Amino acid sequence: MAPKDLPDGIAILDFGGQYCHLIARRVREMNVYSEILHSDATRADIKALSSEMNLKGIIFSGSPSSVKAADGLRLDPEILEMRVPVLGLCYGLQLLASMHGGKVEKAREYGLTQAYVDRPFGILEGMDARQQVWMSHGDTVFEAPEGWTPVAHTDRAPVAAMVHEEKQIWGLQWHPEVNHTEHGMEMLRNFVLNVCKAEPNWRPLDAIEEAVNKIKNIVGGGKAIIALSGGVDSSVAAALAARALGERLMAVHVDQGLMRMNESAFVEIAFKDRGLQLVVVRAQKRFLDRLEGIVEPETKRKIIGEEFIRVFEEKAKEFGADYLIQGTIYPDRIESGLTKNSDTIKTHHNVGGLPDVMDFKQVIDPLGDLYKDEVRGLGERLGLPKELVWRQPFPGPGLAVRIVGTVDEEKLEILRQADAIVVEEIEKHEFSEGLWQYFAVLTDTKSTGVKGDERAYGYTVAVRIVESIDAMTANFSFAPWEILEKISNRIGNEIPPVTRIVYDITHKPPSTIEWE
Repeated sequence: MAPKDLPDGIAILDFGGQYCHLIARRVREMNVYSEILHSDATRADIKALSSEMNLKGIIFSGSPSSVKAADGLRLDPEILEMRVPVLGLCYGLQLLASMHGGKVEKAREYGLTQAYVDRPFGILEGMDARQQVWMSHGDTVFEAPEGWTPVAHTDRAPVAAMVHEEKQIWGLQWHPEVNHTEHGMEMLRNFVLNVCKAEPNWRPLDAIEEAVNKIKNIVGGGKAIIALSGGVDSSVAAALAARALGERLMAVHVDQGLMRMNESAFVEIAFKDRGLQLVVVRAQKRFLDRLEGIVEPETKRKIIGEEFIRVFEEKAKEFGADYLIQGTIYPDRIESGLTKNSDTIKTHHNVGGLPDVMDFKQVIDPLGDLYKDEVRGLGERLGLPKELVWRQPFPGPGLAVRIVGTVDEEKLEILRQADAIVVEEIEKHEFSEGLWQYFAVLTDTKSTGVKGDERAYGYTVAVRIVESIDAMTANFSFAPWEILEKISNRIGNEIPPVTRIVYDITHKPPSTIEWE
């Protein structure tokens, strides 16, 4: 692409907030290019993006850090002299205020909040006087710096939005990038298209070709194995890897005893005629032996991650492969804390759960920059069966992270049956459309019940049904009572060790979708 044909774009500085990559995605949804850099990027680093885009603006993400802390993340001040509009979100607002002499104090505000728009212009053009916004911060701006104008407030935050009108540097305390903020996309659109005057002239490159070329370039003339769980991510990664490597690829499915009911049989049937060399490894005993007595979820994930790698190493050695390909996607990387400044929310077995020492030249993540719906789009274009492309997500560590506490064969069988009932009833009632996930969790709480006119003391099963677009945020579903009643009755009647069934009515955030 000639320089004059470069797309307009927005640079995003990642201060470690878990929504950073969601900001990039929202910008790309406007057909404007976006690129993420670490927060320690300099003015020169941003200028270097000129080979990829015409820089039209800069956005600072949120952060788990505090501007009040001695080791709080800082910013190259020269970036603010680049003569392009800037938008600081959450920590970004606090950082701008702190750098210019504003008053920032410890004051927490979390969840859905009413914001009051004092001046509806610029980013807030067209916004009503009251806006429902999503807050998630421990510091608050109480006084704007000299020369800056407060343009919105909340009951707890006197300066919830501010602007330096001459330089067009904006700050918002809330998160417009998450769906919980009522008109968040319109606010971002106002900034990108109106304030920055970016033209929507970017079209995504062919992600299939890009991923295939990535695999070819790394593996060269060698061999690789693909970790195939049967979920949409690993299935799409396997299809891409097969295009790139052909017979130099072997797919390995590990039945580790932590799968859903009939999961391994489903995988074998689904990939039987797809031209993949598929090996199914029965490894239930070795995984359950390693997990015996383990309660802490992060320890479970790391044990499972390590054991997976050891199985893959054994099969790779047999096949003569030096490379491991995985279906890791963006949300996995974010929740595992793999952006430079981000906190670990939970370790994914195929990301932060990998052992330090592995007998592979490289682990390849061809989907590592994509979100779930984008992966599904690739799956459809690759011609994968609908039942594969639209399967609900399933955690890599399997049912081990849906059992709170220790894992054993009895608990696994209880949970498999309960989960199958949830799935059957949701799909039988044709309620699955629009749902992100629906599953059962076996809690570590026991309670008294009555079965057959006798006292019983048994397990509590939680039912989790959520709606989401990208798994970065999620809402619990207002499932019809008749479906929930049917699920409850069946689990209580068909699984004797269960005496109580509860429904999880927690959004993400504050919770994650999975319990562990």
